[in-house]
Amino acid sequence: MAEQQDNNVLVEIRGLKFSHGDRVILDGVDIDIPRGKVTTIMGPSGTGKTTLLRLIGGQLRPNDGRVVVDGLSVPDISQRELYTLRKRMGMMFQSGALFTHLNVFENVAFPLREHTRLPESMIRSLVLMKLQAVGLRGARLLLPAELSGGMARRVALARAIALDPMMIMYDEPFTGQDPITVGVIMQLIRRLNDSLGLTSIIVSHDVAEVSAISDKIYMISGGKVIESGSPQHLRHSESPWVQQFMQGQPDGPVPFHYPAADLREDILEAKG
Repeated sequence: MAEQQDNNVLVEIRGLKFSHGDRVILDGVDIDIPRGKVTTIMGPSGTGKTTLLRLIGGQLRPNDGRVVVDGLSVPDISQRELYTLRKRMGMMFQSGALFTHLNVFENVAFPLREHTRLPESMIRSLVLMKLQAVGLRGARLLLPAELSGGMARRVALARAIALDPMMIMYDEPFTGQDPITVGVIMQLIRRLNDSLGLTSIIVSHDVAEVSAISDKIYMISGGKVIESGSPQHLRHSESPWVQQFMQGQPDGPVPFHYPAADLREDILEAKG
């Protein structure tokens, strides 16, 4: 189902609500993902950031609200239309999600063989070009078990761009990586976004990393957008919650202590 949409916006989310049973995950979220930019969704663990990516990709259906991608209402289109749309979306999972029985070359070639009828000679050229873009052409015969964590994510990124998508979604791309690998992945995300004319959506809670490469950041907590804007805007935000998150303060609007009775009363009650 086609929707009217601002041409400068690739993904438009309005009034999005999603729950798991009685637990509200997203409660009336409004987000615009601009074309050709790097946009980051930030917030504490368990606030629905990855769920948001699944709603954009159509793996989940919202309880209410709109998710429009390139003019198509994702919850309302047919399975065939959704399948076609997904071929225009790349995804880099936190784990890499490589096929363990296939080497690096075959992992990157997989979507090309699955979704196109290109001759093997052209597939080979495309795979080598994508691996060159992430610096791993020389590792094409290695198995996933022979790769470091950072190398696995770079292979996953090469696979994500294999079909020349319009958009790539990154789920926690920096988690568990050493500083050098983080720097490499940051550079790749920004460079590939700009050189290939992509739109990038990053889900992360790594403040310094995403602030360095993002054009826009959305902060979500409690199922709602708390604030949005450029990294510079968020650094100077007057919101105590935003400042606590951006500066990594242990106590504030998000309290250090889980709600409990007064300590003295708790102790006396135990003695009684």
